[in-house]
Amino acid sequence: MKNPIIILTGPTASGKTALSLDLAKKFNGEIIAADSMTVYKGMDIGTDKPKHNTRYSIHNNEISGIPHHMIDILNPDEEFNVAIFKDLAEKQIKEIHGRGNIPFLVGGSTLYIDALVYDYQMPETKPNLKLRASLESKSKEKLFSQLIELDPDAEWTVDRNNKRRLIRALEVTLSTGKPFTKQKSKKKLLDNILYLAIERDRQELYERINSRVDEMMAEGFLDEVKELHKKYDLSTAMQATGYRQLSQYLEDEISLEEAIEKTKQSHRNYAKRQLTWLRRNKDVIWVKNKTEAEEEIREFLES
Repeated sequence: MKNPIIILTGPTASGKTALSLDLAKKFNGEIIAADSMTVYKGMDIGTDKPKHNTRYSIHNNEISGIPHHMIDILNPDEEFNVAIFKDLAEKQIKEIHGRGNIPFLVGGSTLYIDALVYDYQMPETKPNLKLRASLESKSKEKLFSQLIELDPDAEWTVDRNNKRRLIRALEVTLSTGKPFTKQKSKKKLLDNILYLAIERDRQELYERINSRVDEMMAEGFLDEVKELHKKYDLSTAMQATGYRQLSQYLEDEISLEEAIEKTKQSHRNYAKRQLTWLRRNKDVIWVKNKTEAEEEIREFLES
């Protein structure tokens, strides 16, 4: 197989990080973070970056000896979107292949992954500040309702609790007169791409999510949010799950217990959307464990 690319995705808390390190080590890989939030500096615990986990050894941009890319490259108030991800990831893939290694795209941002591997031609819509200001005055609920009325498929790709992304999707849709999710040309999956996703029982997954949030709190997630809350407001990447809820707690809008429970619920809802999106994709190969993943990769590389 010439210039192979391996995707490893799955719902949040499915175990992508640990499995990706094992696979990249075995198959001479480098990892590109396919995630819309781990690009942000200082947002470590809440995004479950492997760099904050003591289970892994960290040295420069290597985690347990595996080079990682596209982590900690932006501040939380800087723009990051599908088009930016696609451009950066394409450059990283070319460089990794140039070193004779295999790029592993690992993460749960399925729209970002698909934009890359199916070569979506995303709409290049310039910011409309007047429209943004008008949309900003609306609640998240009204924005989401307006968006899915205009673009039903956006229900599976845009977080209804992320006002920043709801506004951007509506901005593109209203400015162009076309649904945001339809403004892309999609090519067939190339033969040099293997699209793997981790399969877990739904109830087990939800239990893992709940446990992970509890672990994050024990590791100092609230302190992380306190520091970020001093610098950034909810119009930035602080809209992310967990950061948003704990910011509401810090502003005395909800109790800490409510913030934690809302964080767990938001992660569970996100996992459900990820699964819905992935199950609609016939190219996805589901794997339950390391053995199955290794078998799929070995067969793929030998083809």
